[in-house]
Amino acid sequence: MAALAGEDKDVDAFLADCTASGDAAYGAAKAVLERLHAPATRPAARRLLGAVRRRFAASRAAGEDCFRTFHFRIHDVVLDPHVQGFQQMKKLTMMEIPSIFIPEDWSFTFYEGLNRHPDSIFRDKTVAELGCGNGWISIALAEKWCPSKVYGLDINPRAVKIAWINLYLNALDDDGLPIYDGEGKTLLDRVEFYESDLLSYCRDNKIELDRIVGCIPQILNPNPEAMSKIVTENSSEEFLYALSNYCALQGFVEDQFGLGLIARAVEEGISVIKPSGIMVFNMGGRPGQGVCERLFRRRGFRITKLWQTKIMQAADTDISALVEIEKNSRHRFEFFMDLVGDQPICARTAWAYMKSGGHISHALSVYSCQLRQPNQVKKIFEFLKDGFHEVSSSLDLSFDDDSVAEEKIPFLAYLASFLKENKSNPCEPPAGCLNFRKLVAGFMKSYHHIPLTPDNVVVFPSRSVAIENALQLFSPALAIVDEHLTRHLPKQWLTSLAIEGRADCNHADGTVTVIEAPRQSDLLIELIRKLQPQVVVTGMAQFEAITSAAFENLLNVTKDVGSRLFLDISEHLELSSLPSSNGVLKYLAGKTLPSHAAILCGLVKNQVYSDLEVAFAISEDAAVYKALSQTIELLEGHTSLISQHYYGCLFHELLAFQIADRHPQQERQPAEVIPQQMIGFSDPAVSTLKATEFFVPGSAESSIIHMDLDRSFLPVPSAVNASVFESFVRQNITDSETDVRSSIQQLVKDSYGLSAAGCAEIIYGNTSVALFNKLVLCCMQEQGTLLFPLGTNGHYVSAAKFVNASTVTIPTNPSSGFRIEPKVLADTLKNVSRPWVYVCGPTINPTGFLYSDSDIRELLSVCAEYGARVVIDTSFSGLEYETDGWRQWNLAGCLSSLKRSEPSFSVVLLGELSFALTAGGHDFGFVILGDSSLAETFHSFSSLSRPHTTLKYTFKKLLGLKNQKDQHFSDLIVEQKEELKNRANQLIQTLESCGWEAAIGCGGISMLAKPTAYMGKAFKAAGFDGELDASNIREAILRATGLCINSSSWTGIPGYCRFSFALERGEFERAMGCIARFKELVLGGAQMNGA
Repeated sequence: MAALAGEDKDVDAFLADCTASGDAAYGAAKAVLERLHAPATRPAARRLLGAVRRRFAASRAAGEDCFRTFHFRIHDVVLDPHVQGFQQMKKLTMMEIPSIFIPEDWSFTFYEGLNRHPDSIFRDKTVAELGCGNGWISIALAEKWCPSKVYGLDINPRAVKIAWINLYLNALDDDGLPIYDGEGKTLLDRVEFYESDLLSYCRDNKIELDRIVGCIPQILNPNPEAMSKIVTENSSEEFLYALSNYCALQGFVEDQFGLGLIARAVEEGISVIKPSGIMVFNMGGRPGQGVCERLFRRRGFRITKLWQTKIMQAADTDISALVEIEKNSRHRFEFFMDLVGDQPICARTAWAYMKSGGHISHALSVYSCQLRQPNQVKKIFEFLKDGFHEVSSSLDLSFDDDSVAEEKIPFLAYLASFLKENKSNPCEPPAGCLNFRKLVAGFMKSYHHIPLTPDNVVVFPSRSVAIENALQLFSPALAIVDEHLTRHLPKQWLTSLAIEGRADCNHADGTVTVIEAPRQSDLLIELIRKLQPQVVVTGMAQFEAITSAAFENLLNVTKDVGSRLFLDISEHLELSSLPSSNGVLKYLAGKTLPSHAAILCGLVKNQVYSDLEVAFAISEDAAVYKALSQTIELLEGHTSLISQHYYGCLFHELLAFQIADRHPQQERQPAEVIPQQMIGFSDPAVSTLKATEFFVPGSAESSIIHMDLDRSFLPVPSAVNASVFESFVRQNITDSETDVRSSIQQLVKDSYGLSAAGCAEIIYGNTSVALFNKLVLCCMQEQGTLLFPLGTNGHYVSAAKFVNASTVTIPTNPSSGFRIEPKVLADTLKNVSRPWVYVCGPTINPTGFLYSDSDIRELLSVCAEYGARVVIDTSFSGLEYETDGWRQWNLAGCLSSLKRSEPSFSVVLLGELSFALTAGGHDFGFVILGDSSLAETFHSFSSLSRPHTTLKYTFKKLLGLKNQKDQHFSDLIVEQKEELKNRANQLIQTLESCGWEAAIGCGGISMLAKPTAYMGKAFKAAGFDGELDASNIREAILRATGLCINSSSWTGIPGYCRFSFALERGEFERAMGCIARFKELVLGGAQMNGA
C-alpha cells in the first residue's frame, strides 16, 4: 500500500507540474526524459509514466480530459489488426502534447502503405523517417521489421523529446524492464530520434541509408512570414504545431503545388541513400496524381504506387494558399466533397464549401521510389547542389523508353563531372579530343579486334564536312562519289563537266568535278575502271557489307587505277554491345589498311538527339592522318567538344562491358605497297601545310603551354556551365527557346550599331572559322580576290591559300598599330578586280589594337567607292579593356551615309559568341549577309556544320543575360576584361624584362612582340641549332622550354611574334617562367630595358 501511495504521490506531483500550460507540460515531460536517459533512474521514470497512463486509462473521455486539463495524454495507438504477419503487438503506448502532430488518417494511411512492402524490405536495413512527430511510425516500423537502425528525424525539437519518451514507453515494460525481441535486442537498440531539418542529421554525420520514409507537410503556410522564424523548443505551441501542417517555400518548381518540401527531401535523400535504396513517401493527391508522380520521375526515379485511399481534409488546415496558386496559374487542385464524392473540385470551390460548413476530402497515395541509375543520378545532383540549384527546376530524367534513359543519364552524369572538374576549357587538339579518339580506338580494338591508336583517328563535325575536307585536301580533277553522299557537296562540283582532258589539267587550280555513282559495288567498279577517277568516296549496300569481298574488290580496283578510296561505313557501324557482322572491320582485323584508303564514319545513331553528329576518319598512313588533322584545323577550327563528349560517353559505356585484352590480338598482314602514280595532296595544300604553324600536341613525357591558339582558357563562369547543363537536362525544348536570331540582332545593334533586322540572312556555324572559309569559297565562286591586311590572323590567310584562293596583302605598319590606312587601301584596290576586303575589328586579332568608329567609316567609304565586298570579322571583339578615347561603332549610321559608287559593295558581318559571352570552349559562329545573291552563293556550299540544338539553347540564354544587362552576368564580363588587362600588363612586363619589344594593344586575347635582343644570337639546345630570328624563335622556345608561340611566319609581319595570354592561371604563370628561362638560356643574366 505504501508503494501505491508513493506512486500516486509522484503522479500527482507530475500532473501538478503540467497543469499551468502546454509549455509547463512539456517541461515536466522533458524532466522525466532526463531520468529515462540515465540508466540508474530509468526504471522509476518508466514506472511513473505507466502509473500516469493507468490513471486515465478508464475511458477515451478520461484521456481527452487529461489532454484539456494537463496538456498531454498517454494512450494506446491501435495498429491495423488485419496486417498480415503482425504477430508481436497490435498497439503502441504513446504520449502526445499540443505542439506535436497527432496521428490521424494521414499517418495511418502511410503506415498501411508501408505494410504493402514485403517483410524483407526493412529487415537489417538502415532507415530514416522524415517528420517523425511523436515517433510512432519509427517505433512501429522497428517493432515489426527489425531494421538495424531507424533514425526518426523532425525539425520540431519538442517532437524529438516526446518521441524519445515514447521509445522508452514501448521499449520498457511498466516495471521499467527491457522488452527483448527474437534477436535479443530492444527498441532502444534499433531506434534513435534527432532534431533535423529533413536529412541534415544524416548528411552531417555521413550516414548512408537503405530506406527513407516520409510523411511531411504539403500545403504552403498562408502566412509565409510565420515560417521564416528560427525553430527552437521555446517557440510557441501554435508555431511548432504549424510545422506539422504547413511548409514554407523551398525554392523548387514544385512549390507552386505545395510539394516543395517533398522535393527538397527527395533531393537530399538522393545524396545519402545507397544505390539500391528505396524511398517511401505519403503524397496528398490535391495537386493531381500526374503532378505528384512527376516530382519523382523527373528526378530519375521509378515509382510504384503502394496504396491509395481518400481521407478527410483536416479542418484546422487553411487551404487559402492553394486558392491563391489557382488564381495566379492555370493549375487546378483536386478535392472532393466529403468521402463519397468522385468528381474533383478545385481549391477555390473546396475552400468556399468548407467555409459554409461542408467537409472535403482528397486522395492520399503512398509511393515507393527507386533510382533507375543511382550512381549517375547521384553525380547529377552533386553537381546541381554545387551552385547550380536554379537548373534543377529544368531537370527532367523521366523517360518512357529505357534505352533513352540508359544513354542520356550516364551522359548527364559525365557532363556534370566534366563541368565540375574543369573550371576552364581544356586544351584539345583540333584533330579531336584525345580521350574521344582513345575511346574510338578502344572500341575498334575491343569489339572488332582492330589494333588502332588515337593517331589513326581524325574527328570531324560531320560526315559531309569530312568528305568535303578530304576532297579539298587532294583537289582531284575527277572524283566519283556515292549518290547518297553528294547532297552536301558544293553544287559547282556536281555541275562541272570538265572530264575530258583532265589528265592535262593544272592540279593546282582547285577544280573538282564530282560524278555521282551507284552504291552497288559491281556497277561502281565498272565506273571506276572506265573513268579512272583520282578519288572515290562511297558507301556500301547492306547485303555487301556483311562480308569483306566487296571491300577487297574496291581496294584492288582503286589501287589498279591509282585512286584514293574513302569508304563510308556510317550505316553499318553499330554502337551496341552486340554489333552485327561488318565485312570492312573484319578485313581490318586481319590486314593493315592500305595507304591509299581511309574509312569514314558519321555518328548519328543515338537514342536522344537525331541531329547531333560527329564523324571520324580512320587512316593508317601517317602522312594522310597528319594532313587530315591539319585540314580540319585550317578549315573548321575544331569539332564541338560537347558533341565529342556525348558520343565518347556512349563508347565509354560500351567499353565498360568489356574486359581489356581478353582476346589475344592476331597478327595482321602488312598493307601492300601502293604505286607512285597515286594522287597526292594538291599543290596549294602541300605548300600551305608546309608553311603553316599548326597545333603542337603534348606527349606523355611533357606538356605544351599554348600561347599560340585563338582560344580562351580562362575560367568558365557558372552561368555558362548552368546554361550548358540545362540545355541537356531539359526535354521538349521549343523552337522559340533555340531561335537566336533576334538575340544576335540585338547583340550586333548594341555592340556595333548595326541594324540586322532587314538583312538577307543570318547563318550559324559551329565555329567562325568554318563560316569564314565558306566566305572564301564564295569569293572564289565570284572570281574575286581576298585582301588581307599585313598582320592578319595567320590561320585565316593559310586557309585561303589552302583552297587556292586569290589573295593580296594590304600593307600596314607598326606606327598605325597595324591598322589598314584608307589611302593605302585605296591604292591597293585600284589594282584589284572583284575585291573582298577582310577587316578584323573592332578588336584586331592578333595585335589587340582597336578600330574606332571614325576608322571604320573611312575604310567603308573607300570600299564603297571601289565596289568591294567587306568582311568585318568581330569574332575576337567584345573583350576590350583599354577604351579611353575610343568611340564605339555605329555601322548603321556609317552605311546610311555612304555614297555607294559601285553596286557590288556590300558588308558581311562575321562573329563568334564565345569570347563576348565568356563561354570559352563552347563556340558559336554567325555570319550576317546583307546581299541576297551572296546568301544564295553561300548556301551552295552546304556542308557547313551547324550548332546543335543544345548549343542554340545555351547561347540564347547567355545572349538574354547580356542583352538584358543582367547585373551578375555583366559583372562577370567586366571581371574577365579586368583579368585580361592584368594578364596583358604582366606579359608586357615579362617580355620587356626579357629582351622583347611589346606592341601594347587595347583588347582581345593576344599581342605582338619583337624578339629584339635575340635577333642573330646563336642558340643550340634540344634539337635546335642556328641563329635566332623572328621566324625560327618559335621552334627554339618550344624545344627549350615547352612554350609554344606564333612566329613572324604566322603573323605575316616581319620581326613580330604573337603571344596569346587567355590561359588558365597556372599555365600563364608557367608561361612567364618559360619566357624568363629562355632569356637565361640565350642571353644569360644580361639586364634588359624595363627590367
